[in-house]
Amino acid sequence: MSKPTHNRSAHKRSANGRLLATASMTALLAAGWTAANAQTAAAPANDTAVAEVVVTGIRQSLQSSVAMKKNTMEVVDSIRAEDIGKLPDPNVAETLTRVPGVQGYRYGGEGASPVGVGSGLTIRGLSGQTASQVDGRAYFTAGGSEFNIEAAIPGMIAGLDVYKNPSAEHIEGGIGGLVDVRTRRPLDLKGFTASAAISGKYNDMVKSLQPEYFGLVANRWNVGEGEMGLLLAANYQKSWNRSDNGPGPGGAQLRRAVRADSAEYLANTSLNRAFVGRSDVTYLADVADPLALTAAERANLINFAGVQINENEEDIKRTRKGVNGAFQWKPKSNLEFYVDGNYNSYLYHQNYQFLNSSDSRYAQTLTTTPFSTTEGLTSRNANGGEDVVLAGQRFASGTFLGSTFTSTGGDEHRLYKTWILAGGAKWSPTDDLDLKFDLSYVKADQHQDNRSVIMVPRSGLAWNTTRAIGAQQQVSISGPDLASPGTWAFQKYSNGTNNIYDDEGLAAQFDGKYKLHDNFIDDIKFGARYYRKKSRFYNYSFFDKFLTTNGAALAADYSNAVYVTSAQDLVKASHNNWLDGDAGYGGGFLTFDPDALLGDNVRNRFPLAGAPAEDSLPETLLSRRLATEETFAGYGVADFSFLDDKIRGNLGVRVVRTNLDAEARITDSSTGTPLVIPNKSSNAYTDVLPTFNVTGYITPDTLLRFGYGQGLTRPSVGDINPTISVNTANGTGSQGNADLAPLHADSYDVSFEKYFNGTSYVSAAVFYKKIDGFVLGVENCQAVATAPAYSGATSNSCPTGQYRVTTPVNANPGTAKGVELAFQTFFDYDFLPHVLKNFGVQGSYTHVKTELPVKLNGAAKSTTVVRQPFQSDDNYSIAGLYESGFMSARIVYTYRSDYVLFGVSANPIDGRYLKGYGLLDASVNFNLRRDMTLSLTASNLTNKAPQRYVGEPDNGNDTDILRQSYANGRIYGVSLRYKFGG
Repeated sequence: MSKPTHNRSAHKRSANGRLLATASMTALLAAGWTAANAQTAAAPANDTAVAEVVVTGIRQSLQSSVAMKKNTMEVVDSIRAEDIGKLPDPNVAETLTRVPGVQGYRYGGEGASPVGVGSGLTIRGLSGQTASQVDGRAYFTAGGSEFNIEAAIPGMIAGLDVYKNPSAEHIEGGIGGLVDVRTRRPLDLKGFTASAAISGKYNDMVKSLQPEYFGLVANRWNVGEGEMGLLLAANYQKSWNRSDNGPGPGGAQLRRAVRADSAEYLANTSLNRAFVGRSDVTYLADVADPLALTAAERANLINFAGVQINENEEDIKRTRKGVNGAFQWKPKSNLEFYVDGNYNSYLYHQNYQFLNSSDSRYAQTLTTTPFSTTEGLTSRNANGGEDVVLAGQRFASGTFLGSTFTSTGGDEHRLYKTWILAGGAKWSPTDDLDLKFDLSYVKADQHQDNRSVIMVPRSGLAWNTTRAIGAQQQVSISGPDLASPGTWAFQKYSNGTNNIYDDEGLAAQFDGKYKLHDNFIDDIKFGARYYRKKSRFYNYSFFDKFLTTNGAALAADYSNAVYVTSAQDLVKASHNNWLDGDAGYGGGFLTFDPDALLGDNVRNRFPLAGAPAEDSLPETLLSRRLATEETFAGYGVADFSFLDDKIRGNLGVRVVRTNLDAEARITDSSTGTPLVIPNKSSNAYTDVLPTFNVTGYITPDTLLRFGYGQGLTRPSVGDINPTISVNTANGTGSQGNADLAPLHADSYDVSFEKYFNGTSYVSAAVFYKKIDGFVLGVENCQAVATAPAYSGATSNSCPTGQYRVTTPVNANPGTAKGVELAFQTFFDYDFLPHVLKNFGVQGSYTHVKTELPVKLNGAAKSTTVVRQPFQSDDNYSIAGLYESGFMSARIVYTYRSDYVLFGVSANPIDGRYLKGYGLLDASVNFNLRRDMTLSLTASNLTNKAPQRYVGEPDNGNDTDILRQSYANGRIYGVSLRYKFGG
């Protein structure tokens, strides 16, 4: 049964109030213009469309971007390819971080999401809230609503448009912003065009050159009264980077130091007697309740957060394949038929080798440094009252005697495939009426397969591990040879992640435009869209297949162990330059060879383990889910102008009806016999999304803009999945919620823009977003029909028989607000020395603040306002440019301030945040001939990487405790491009 429709009036927004606000702003801009410049020359003609043109070189790329920004009524920033097959950066996500208000992440040496989904971009402080399109059509990666922008290949892209506050004619779906990827069309080219490039990338930690190939051919022909065009393009790209890191634990990790020469140590017979009487050895005892100690005793407690780091080495190999085709036929000047399509394949392949530490509690030559671990840092002072100091020291250095390790060798293959096929027609039956119909189909698949083998040391082996805190922790290890097969035994095999996402979307869209004359309304735009998306998820993971002589867990006496010496072909040594050699210990430990994990190799070599065959993996039925989203949308937009085109803008509304059907698998234990059954739920809601944009031309090149719009982001498939599970031992549970409403945002923009010529401008913008409906997990007591009444001994503070169930619900409003500044120019002004004419500069700065309501520390804790994950308060990008007939060059420095990684933790000391850092990239191009260019690129010249710290940037909870250090290396590239025609 469908759920009741959500009434937008429940959000207390008044349509009359909005119209009054927009009318008032229009009057304000008109009055402002009149007072400022009553005699100003006429503004540009009312032509908001910006033609797609083929650009060559930095200047022409900037000119095309400036034209888009200046002439579009919405708030938009654009980047255009400098030539066919060449964006400004070797990575699309990195290119987008040059746009004001856009913040990005680099993972494994390239612009990418740290979790492998979505765009990995934060637009105006909002992460995971970006809509994605290709040529104006919805485009997504399987498993989400965004396109995984790290999968995009720069050579396939003609341009990128970032809409900060889209108008009603744009497809709804992203309150943060809209990224529209533009591809090329054959009728945009001048005639027969061919372009080819061969490139290579080299990471200075990997020391291996990886190839890239690009080719495009296009032509156009006269056909009777009209013309016809065909374009085909293909790209293949490989990269191989490193992501070395040293992860350490969060949490308070409070210890009490007990010296081995103390009376307490002597009296405790459970402690190692070999150390009795030694003044240089300390036992590190757990502290159950530091508040039970005196202030003087607490001052001597030691915080060990971030100390026990592991040695992680990740080889990240990315393979991108792309094919693009487009056909256009214009039998008449007012009629066009077209068919186009894109195919994108992205394989994220990671080999990983981890040496996992288990430091002993016996430390030699222990030193500490003063550090106040407070209740605020550990629990947000949940007890209230004074913010008591729980520990006055933190670990500085020492040798942990008798430590041990485990070794993990793993392989992750994550293959994304997305393709879109579209076709349609454009017809102008009269000079005043333009009509367009577009039909598109998107198919998106994702298969994530992550498997690993754990090895353990032979019985009785131990090591002494010396650690010293620093910008990178210094580590040295003494003891048995970690690279010797004689040190290790196999323990277990797991395929901990084996998931399939299977999505598809069908869209039919009709758009029209009718031009009016002798009226302050220039034209009316109108349209309708039908969209249906189906998302499926399947899980085939398995765990703990024991690699022993009898298939049982490894015995305490190792009597059933299979030692590595008996299968040395299955192992390999890690790299010996871990963290670029800056952490003391360089690596070289032995792990299971990641390549030996592929196929059924482990199953065949260890038949008693009981690992399933790769082509017949059992499905985890409780993980299966299906969601079908169907939308019907209609819009109307009026473009207006008055005062001789000195005031221009548009006023529109988009109405969207969303129908949702979701299905999960749950366990029904109500009859005493557990059964896996389907659980279905439906929801429906209607949204009315008004938009208003107005631009006042103080002069033809001096603009003042105001924009208002309502947008939405629909809930994630995981949140609406109607699953329910309970823990009969402690009376807790969790469930999805198909009744979730979308996030709704009221967005306001005011910007000032001054254009000096076709390339140069300065702009300043202020934005504010009020966001309703953030999703929070809320606990409630309830009976669960599919589970027996709770009767466990552990109290869950609920009535008899009920469970305390956490459910995602729409919560209190949040906000995002900030300032964006941008400028660019070449120094080719008459008043400057001639020698500067080939030089230019480009830059942007963004300051943004977000407020997000969350529940922390359980249901008893009230809602706390925190920042959005991945949001930096400040970021900027500055680029130096040079272009002459023979050569062009660009050097770019991009900086972002501190930000929380995945989200604020319940207790700050459990959290992870990244301190501010900057990246330096450069490129240079040589025009060897008119048709041939040699390009050199360098990424991360200063060899920086995102370093993760314990805590969070706000409320005094930032620390100098390094939780996970990284090294990615520098990346160099070379490319030779050839172009004929175009």
